[in-house]
Amino acid sequence: MRLRTSDVVAISEARARLTELAEEVVDGGAEKVLTKNGASYVAIVDARKLDYYHDLEEEHACLVLLGEAETGLQQILAGQRISATDLTQALSD
Repeated sequence: MRLRTSDVVAISEARARLTELAEEVVDGGAEKVLTKNGASYVAIVDARKLDYYHDLEEEHACLVLLGEAETGLQQILAGQRISATDLTQALSD
């Protein structure tokens, strides 16, 4: 989704228009970026969309872990890893 200039609002203005801005986000599908001293500060996003973003983040983390597990298994099969017992013994020598 493209951010329009009308979706960037000073936080001081947002205080007076919060209900209106929230309705634009929920009803119109817009996202609002609130600025403080001219710089991006926070965003107003539909709560359902925020839940979706969190779900995507969790799914990405799971995919990264699966990738790491696959790499580890490939290294084990290639003989590039040692057992925990062998590691413990090597560290104690």
